[in-house]
This record gives sequence, C-alpha cells and structure tokens, in this order.
Amino acid sequence: MKIIDFRFRPHTESILRGLAESPIFRDSLIAGGVDLEEFVGTAATVPDIAAELREAGITKACLIGRDAETTYDYKPNNEELKAFVKEAPSLFCAFAGLDPHKGMDCLCELEDRVKKDGFTGAATDPIYNKLPIDAPEFYPIYAKCCELNVPIVITTGPARFTRGTVAAFAHPDQIDRVANFFPTLKIIVSHGAWPYVNEMIGVSFRNKNVWLEASEYEGFPQGEAYIAAAGGILRNRFVFASAHPFVHYKKALALYQTFGFDDTTMARIMYENAAEALGLSD
Repeated sequence: MKIIDFRFRPHTESILRGLAESPIFRDSLIAGGVDLEEFVGTAATVPDIAAELREAGITKACLIGRDAETTYDYKPNNEELKAFVKEAPSLFCAFAGLDPHKGMDCLCELEDRVKKDGFTGAATDPIYNKLPIDAPEFYPIYAKCCELNVPIVITTGPARFTRGTVAAFAHPDQIDRVANFFPTLKIIVSHGAWPYVNEMIGVSFRNKNVWLEASEYEGFPQGEAYIAAAGGILRNRFVFASAHPFVHYKKALALYQTFGFDDTTMARIMYENAAEALGLSD
C-alpha cells in the first residue's frame, strides 16, 4: 500500500534543537514529559531519514515549513527543507512556511520556493502569527497559491502553553469563509482544528476544496469523531499525517492499523486523498 505522510518534520539535529529551544514548543514538550536532550539525541542525517522512510513504506513525506519570526522570533526553516527536496525530490515535498506580517516579501518567498526550489505549496500558522485564518493579511497568500496552482497547509490546534496565542484564531468558521472565497484553493487543515472537532468535520464535509488530517489528536477527547468521519462522511477528504517527531511516524502508522478501516477506505486515507490534494497522477 502506498503511503503519504502529510505532516512530517525531519528529525535533523538543527530542527529538533530548534523545537526544543523554541518559545512555541518548549513548555509543551516539558509538560508532556519529554526529556529535551534525549529528544535532540534522536537526530539523523538527511540521507538516513530518507532511507528510514522508504524502509517503512512511506511513498511521500510532506515537510511543513513554519515562519513565525515577527511574532515569536521563530525564523523560517524553508532553506533547510530545500535540502530534503534536493536530496530526494520523489520522496519529499515541501510547503514553504510564510509569515503574513512580512507582506510582499512572503509572496516573493513562496513564488521563489515553488518556481526555483521545487516546493509543493504554502504553509501558515495563524495562531502563532497571532491572526485569525480569515484575516486580510492572509488573503494575498491565498491568492498567490491560486495563481501558482499550489495547495496550502493551514496549521491549527490548541498551541498548548504558548503565551500570547488565541485558540479562536484556528476556528473552522474562518476556514469555511476562506474556502468559499477561494473555491480553487486546495486547503489541507493540519491537526484537525482540535478542539473544534465537529465544526471542522462539518466544514470539510461541505467544502470540496478542504481536506483534513487529525495528527496528534486522534486519541484526544472527541478524537473518535475524526475516525468515524474518516471511515464515513470524510472518506474522500481525510488524509493520514503523523506529526513526526512529536508522534513518531511508525507509531502513527501502527495506530491507523487499529481503526478497523476496510482496504478501500485505508487506501483513500493513507494515499489517494492526499494524492488528489497534491495533484499527483499515477
């Protein structure tokens, strides 16, 4: 079975150390019982990571960039992701992290990454950018994605223990407005907009240009609704994602084997839905 992991963060030393030392993630990692030095100690090289993924049966790993430099001094990691695309372009696809506060500079960044570096699309973090998803600052990014005919990953979720964040800046109602305003924009919602579970399922159900992945939150309260939707009303809109390294991709793959999906549904979730969002053709 072919597998696309729609949220894979490579475990290089620089990326892991950046996560461990980041004001966005450090407190949440510690609260979750993570030993930060052990976490960084799991690092591997780019070729080794590629080999590990192929051995595990991963057909394609989507690298989701992040840029929250203006608000949290979290500098973009697009240049590092470029090395993965260069190392194994058939295995890795990168989504350029964009900071909407940078205005035209972020639009140029997206165009250059797509046209010059082989990136697949864009990625935004509204909570960490301290803006609602339907804020005017994001609309030029959405328009540029439509112009370039590339998808966008919108990261949602609770941003646990990150000071200055507003949970409502990841509400599905805002995604619904964007999806309606940009009907040709392919939107992949990362982390399922938890805790707004039913609202997010409803938005994906009613918009043919919205895909959903629930990485990290399948086992959280209401998480069973994601799984029921994946096997039912969102069979053609739900995509697998691990959120590696916060959830190891092998652990996530094993988890999905326990949900009891039939072979046809499993193929949709693990590969076919993501392939459609990415515009892949066999």
